[in-house]
Amino acid sequence: MNADRFFDSLWDDYVAIAPQAARIRDAFLARGERVVNDHVAFRTLAAGPIGLERLERHLLELGYRQYEPYDFPDKKLRARGYLPAAHDGGPLPRVFLSELLVDELSPEAATILRRLADSVDPATVESPDVLWAGRPWQAVSWEEYRLLERESEYAAWLAALGFHANHFTISVNHLATLDSLAAVLDFVESLGIPINEAGGRVKGSPEVLLEQGSTLAERMPVEFADGRRHVVPTCYYEFARRYPDAEGRLFEGFVPASATKIFSSTDRTLAEKAASS
Repeated sequence: MNADRFFDSLWDDYVAIAPQAARIRDAFLARGERVVNDHVAFRTLAAGPIGLERLERHLLELGYRQYEPYDFPDKKLRARGYLPAAHDGGPLPRVFLSELLVDELSPEAATILRRLADSVDPATVESPDVLWAGRPWQAVSWEEYRLLERESEYAAWLAALGFHANHFTISVNHLATLDSLAAVLDFVESLGIPINEAGGRVKGSPEVLLEQGSTLAERMPVEFADGRRHVVPTCYYEFARRYPDAEGRLFEGFVPASATKIFSSTDRTLAEKAASS
């Protein structure tokens, strides 16, 4: 699979469960903007055949190279950034791949997540379309979802939805009519789409060479194992502005302190509060 087909398939799956992203992108295009994707993020579990190293091979086969590792001890996550190779069709996005450290959760939560991961057929992980395959395991019950959610919103999200691009990201550096991330967020909010305010609307600063902001995740009903349907968060759209370092090179990585706040874009409590306001 070539990179264009990979990201086209990923985008089609993403907007199917986060239609706000298509609305936002269309609104930028209507302004005459060039929409360039700064990065795409994925979530997985450090368990069974779906750990970070098992999934990253699909990125490496597309020509990506490993960049920096990141740790999020408060969220029990580890992650890695990946940089693309040169591409004739235009700039490819950076990639951020994270995994939940299942063994660091409570025995009850870890047992649920290991059951899900161990049920995945290893053969399905051999194809890159695993990254937009949705849920490759049987549905959890609503009670299990709530148990996971109390420990890790990330765990509950994965259990309910499985594999999708967690978010795409518009590069503010490539915009012409909006000169700051704050202006970008104001424009998106004017479309009636709520912004993630956790840690402030703009996370990061020029001093750390990266500013980030995001919408709150779209919401959709999901059927759980007991047959009940509940509305849960799906995916969100992010916006990033990068700054050059002291040597004039554009910052390529991620800032864990900011990313921690971006993770909360899929927090169900925040999404429900925004939907009711």
